[in-house]
This record gives sequence, structure tokens and C-alpha cells, in this order.
Amino acid sequence: MLAKRNGDAARYPGDVAPFAAAGRFDACAAEQLVALVEPGETVLFVGPAPAFGTGWRVELLEHIAQMVCVSRLAVADGPEVIALDAWHTPDVLELTARVYPHYFRPRTVDMGRYFGIYDGAKLAAITGERMRFDGHTELSAICTDPAYLGRGYAQRLVALLTNDLLDRGDVPFLHVSHRNARAKALYEFLGYRRRCDIALVSAQRIA
Repeated sequence: MLAKRNGDAARYPGDVAPFAAAGRFDACAAEQLVALVEPGETVLFVGPAPAFGTGWRVELLEHIAQMVCVSRLAVADGPEVIALDAWHTPDVLELTARVYPHYFRPRTVDMGRYFGIYDGAKLAAITGERMRFDGHTELSAICTDPAYLGRGYAQRLVALLTNDLLDRGDVPFLHVSHRNARAKALYEFLGYRRRCDIALVSAQRIA
């Protein structure tokens, strides 16, 4: 199961992803969310959030850039890229725990396809698919082991997955913090363009 719903409120299970959403943004949606979030638990909203009452601790974390790509990208030469499956999950979780700890959970890999580059038995870099809606798929978990930075691995992975999604008829998109200047510059270099800035909101249920 990749979704829990109650009326106009929905969320991913906690072991899949920390994100929640609402089909409306009034107090009613916040009340419906209570049934989906345990006391003390925190969920994140990418974009509009409901009108939360006193039972929640709400914080605007930052405004992040939503970027899209509408044209195929050049693919740099490099090592073999492989599709990751359940056999590779321990390596994926070990890498993301070190370099992508805030958003990756034990079952995030269930959200879509993941691809990686190995150096022998070492998983050096990954990327994959996360949120999606009709005609659009999000690239996420774009991360490289620090020992392999500067080799173009992320560039190769992003370009290959972007082109595959475009060939399938989907528009690839991604989210990046403006504070992550290195990643943002890479996506712009590849051909991604900023669509808009979107609020990233944290909501912790306290009652």
C-alpha cells in the first residue's frame, strides 16, 4: 500500500515517504489528517497545506525549486548503469542513510524504478522515481557517495532516466533546495529549468 486516505487528506505510509497532501486546504482537511498521523509524528507538504489548528506544530522549512525538463538530454560516457531491485535495497538504504537521510525511508524504493552505478561491490550513485501524477514523474534520491563526487555519475543517471521518461511520454520533474547550489547548477547544466518555487511545510501532530 502506497497511500493512506481519509476524506480529502492523504499521506504515504511512514516507511514509504514523509509526505502528505490534501484535496482542499481548510480546517476540515486538517481534521481529516488527524486520523492518518500519530501524535508526535511529522509529515511534510510540498506545496499548499491545510489550515492547521492548535493540535499541530507547523513550520515553513523553505521554498524549494520545482524544475522540469521537456527535451532529451546528452548522456555522458561512463560506467554501466543497472536497474536496482530488492537484492540491492540494503546498499541503497546504506547510501541514502549517509547522504539523503531526511526523505528516504525503508520502502521508498516501492514508489518507482531505481537505477545505480556500482564500483565493484560498492554502490557509488543512484537515482529513481518518486511522486507522480498523470503525464509527470518526479526524479528523486539523486545522490552520490562522497568518495565518487566529480566523476559525472549523477549527471549520467539523471540524463538516462530523464530521456527514458520523455520517451514514455512523461514530463520529468524534480525538486531541489536553493541552498543546494551544486545540485541546482547540475540540473540547469543538463537542461532542467525552474518552473516555480514551492513551499516545503513541516506539520507535527502534537495532540
